[in-house]
Amino acid sequence: MNRRMLLCFFPFLAPMVPDASARQQRSAASPQAASSPTPPGSGGRAADIQASNVTVTVTPKRITTYHLSPELYRKAKTLGRIRFSFRLFSFFYGLVVLWFILQRRYSAQFRNLAESVSRKRYVQALIYVPLLILTIALLQLPLDLFNEILFKRYGISIQSWSSWTGDWFKIQLLTIFGGTLLALLLYAIIRRSPQRWWFYFWLIALPIFLFVFFLQPYVIDPMFNEFQPLSVKAPAIVPELQRIARRAGMEIPAERMFWMKASDKEIYCNAYVTGFGASKRIVIWDTCFASETTDGILTTFGHELGHYALGHILKGQVFISALAFGLLYLGWRTIGGLLSKYGEKWGIRALDDWASLPALLLLITLYGFAAMVAMNTFSRYVENQADIYGLEVTHGIVADSGQASAISFQKFGESVFVDPDPNAAYVFLFFDHPTVTDRVHLFVTYDPWSKGEPPQFVK
Repeated sequence: MNRRMLLCFFPFLAPMVPDASARQQRSAASPQAASSPTPPGSGGRAADIQASNVTVTVTPKRITTYHLSPELYRKAKTLGRIRFSFRLFSFFYGLVVLWFILQRRYSAQFRNLAESVSRKRYVQALIYVPLLILTIALLQLPLDLFNEILFKRYGISIQSWSSWTGDWFKIQLLTIFGGTLLALLLYAIIRRSPQRWWFYFWLIALPIFLFVFFLQPYVIDPMFNEFQPLSVKAPAIVPELQRIARRAGMEIPAERMFWMKASDKEIYCNAYVTGFGASKRIVIWDTCFASETTDGILTTFGHELGHYALGHILKGQVFISALAFGLLYLGWRTIGGLLSKYGEKWGIRALDDWASLPALLLLITLYGFAAMVAMNTFSRYVENQADIYGLEVTHGIVADSGQASAISFQKFGESVFVDPDPNAAYVFLFFDHPTVTDRVHLFVTYDPWSKGEPPQFVK
């Protein structure tokens, strides 16, 4: 799922959604996780359009393992340690931000202001929720800036600061819009059903989530990037992609394939699947056409096709819905005790008080860390399946699909400094794709055909 969309309309899912600072994996956007404000997605291969401070070593003709030169290895290790520390710090900092807002009674002050303006609940929400969201955003801004500065320092992000600032403001506006609507819904349900609000809110939020997911390619994504039909920007590749789709037993019309301009923000190649029903589509970044061979693009497409063929989008939606159900249930079970102990000190009158929202978010963020780990574990599993599917569906069409994929990931790792042996805790907690080392090993060793064994997915 697109991180931007999830956070805008379902802020209680924020702890589950990995952002770009965690990703050093290529191939985007699994159905659960796509791009972040830079974006999450969300992994990617390096393009030859890259910052001048990035040194790229010569890729060997045949890849057997993922490796880096001593210089790049040192940079990758340093960057990996920084990003791991940053992710851990970001989680605890997010808890501190919510606690700070409650302790200083800012939430109660925002409620008092909203109630002084009007007795109508929808007017109060239009005042309270934007104030709360902007306060959180401003307190989180130093981390957002650090993350972008880090990516710029390593030449991974080439987005201008004016563009980055524009994206930041767009995200806040979307968050205010979606958050206000959901807060109105949540507190209306709490007032009517103090004991089962968590279940009814979850039940009603699901179709809203699906509707937003449907609209995302039409409304949200174009706010951040330019999209064009792939048949217009790269017509020669379309018949090759459709050939692979037919091998998979699918007919994907050209109008479902899109080119996205990413070269003004990112240096790496990426592709992803998004939407469902009439909005379902495959998107390939323009950076791919600057850095990849045709074989490299075809194997990328095969991976994304695997998400379609193996039902990962639906499975991801079901998995996230189940995690959200658990988070809301735990929030309901513990919010009463938290407000009994600290509610008076924080100026919160009851659970149906607007001022209780940061307290509820605090609990869900805390529990959400475990949900995020579960989500990442699931994501790594389906990404591995998509890798295998991509190798199988392009076998016989691409001369050596394993080598094509391995070479692409080798170039990617050299360009964005991917650690060949990242910290195991970092991988378990925050990686939503398998490590590049593991993926390259799969690419160069997976060969059931030579062993007389049947492929797993594409028979």
